[in-house]
Amino acid sequence: MRYAETGYNLEIDLATGNIERVETDPKLMETHLGGLGTSVKIHWDRVPPEVKAFDPENLLIFSSGLLIGTPAFSANRTIVTFISPQTGLLAYPMMGGFWSAELKYAGYDKVIFRNKSPEWVYIWINNDKVEIRDASHLVGKGALETQELIRNELNQPNAQVAAIGPAGENKVFVASIEQSRSSSSRGGGGAVMGDKKIKAVAVRGTKDIYLAHGDEFMEQMKEMTKYIKFRNENPLPGIMTILSGIGSPAEMKHTDEKWHTESFAWGNARRRRKDFWTKEIEESWKKTQLESTKRLISCFNCPTQCGGLITHEDVPSYMMKCFSKLTYLMGAEVDDLDFGYKIAKRAFEYGVDSFSTPQILAFAVELYEAGILTDKDFAGTDKYEACPSDKRGRFFWLLDRLAHREGIGDILADGVYWAARKIGKGAEAYDHNTIKKHEQMNIKLGMMDPLYYLMYSTNEKISITQMEGNWPQAAFPNKEDREAFVKDWPQLPDEHFKQYFLDWEPRGEKANPYYPTADMCSEIVDWMEMLHNIDDACCVCAGMSSFCLKPPWHIHNYPKIISAATGLDLDEAGLKKIVNRSRNLHRAFNIRRGMSRADEKPPEDHWKKRFPELEENLLSTYYKYKGWNMDGIPTKEKLHELDLDYVAEDLEKRGLYKNGQD
Repeated sequence: MRYAETGYNLEIDLATGNIERVETDPKLMETHLGGLGTSVKIHWDRVPPEVKAFDPENLLIFSSGLLIGTPAFSANRTIVTFISPQTGLLAYPMMGGFWSAELKYAGYDKVIFRNKSPEWVYIWINNDKVEIRDASHLVGKGALETQELIRNELNQPNAQVAAIGPAGENKVFVASIEQSRSSSSRGGGGAVMGDKKIKAVAVRGTKDIYLAHGDEFMEQMKEMTKYIKFRNENPLPGIMTILSGIGSPAEMKHTDEKWHTESFAWGNARRRRKDFWTKEIEESWKKTQLESTKRLISCFNCPTQCGGLITHEDVPSYMMKCFSKLTYLMGAEVDDLDFGYKIAKRAFEYGVDSFSTPQILAFAVELYEAGILTDKDFAGTDKYEACPSDKRGRFFWLLDRLAHREGIGDILADGVYWAARKIGKGAEAYDHNTIKKHEQMNIKLGMMDPLYYLMYSTNEKISITQMEGNWPQAAFPNKEDREAFVKDWPQLPDEHFKQYFLDWEPRGEKANPYYPTADMCSEIVDWMEMLHNIDDACCVCAGMSSFCLKPPWHIHNYPKIISAATGLDLDEAGLKKIVNRSRNLHRAFNIRRGMSRADEKPPEDHWKKRFPELEENLLSTYYKYKGWNMDGIPTKEKLHELDLDYVAEDLEKRGLYKNGQD
């Protein structure tokens, strides 16, 4: 009997219509756990580096994680992996909700799609019955509308449906896969799904998942329950509201957005508005949010209500996802929360990434204001009217064009990096917030931050919003507050981290950019990265683990819970080795696809004050700490240590080790 996992993947060849239930090797769990870890292994084995995003050989994998379907709190993520049309690298955006649990209960750990369908289809997975069904009647429908239409068509109100909207159908590079109150957004999974002509994947499952040691597992959950209750009753003092508790963050529960609106940049990630959060704004936004939020909602088996059911004026009800309530209004520089609620509904129906898309639209506005794009680019046709001149109307118009790849939207649909180079005429200078061809969080700050320099530069998610985590974002000004914070910090991987935090000052010699030191930064970033990789193998929400301060999940209880679930005899060192193995395999996969040290730099104006020599030293120190050479490639020695000799052989065969750096 297999424990925690089902032991079966569902393989669907879209070209032939062949459907197979494939038993997996139980040793894969021992070496890569599940979720992202085993998906990376499949991509390494089956997707050569020459394969491009829209090639038939590009696999699209929907994966549940090792702890999905168990009583583990907040184990509810679906990891979707594919070669990104935007970056050319392996993307793995994740979505919450209930889809992943349904897949596990249907009897599958993953759904693997290969090749392309000749016609539009949707997939219906109902335990052992799997069908490829005609979706021609769903083409052009919104992603949220499609979910409801499929449930009605199947007469399955409890089916979970992951769907694309028009943006995915049109292969927009920032197209998302929408599902319930969540989405798999970053990197363009919706475009790959559209290229394969999959409109949706619906699933319903009623099978059991087994635990190896159920009594031990539930004891761990009881301890976690106590901690969650304690944290909910005792938010962290001195921390901005949205980060003081646990969650991802719970922006639909909280109305205080001073930190986001004043710390993050508006428009095309250009300017901060440090005095934005006035009493009038606070009262207006609070009123709008409380009146529009009909109830707070959670994902599968999660005690934290991070989402909200929204009914706002004449906009049909929908479920709001976290930071999406701010991204469009900040991009458009519209001060009214009303606009955010209205445009988000349309964006979710189209199925687009709520982080990238507002920046792309703001980029277009900035180019127009600079004279690089002209009235001709914003003109109407016999199909649609000319672009309105007001901020709200302009953003709605640009969103419509992008989702349908119409007019200037056909260029914008490829994202800021590619659009800037297609437009030319100096547009490249307005691409100032991408890394590895991917839009980053809209943050522009003063002093270079060494921790964030490494996180922005080196993590495989290529998205800081999913990488930061358990280490506070800034030093505490008062020593007494720092001492109080470290007094109860069991999540730390090692006690010596406490001293790093105690010595960290907001100004002076022990402040950014020289403190934490390069060696300290390497340790801290490696810890946060490690926890993210454990989360992504188990598909536990980062909001209850790697993303927030002092979370319920951490390196000291994870091995016990995984061991109780699977029967593995796993300690902390063993767990660290497994996720380090998967991390280095992922790194090698992207190295084979052309990623290099030259790509690992935050945007030039991300911080006003930059320190080139220090930044290079940070990168070199981190590479050395990770066991990579100065080109950022895992060394033969490191790969051997992780039982990845076959990877080293492949890298050597391809000539990627140079100047003896092996």
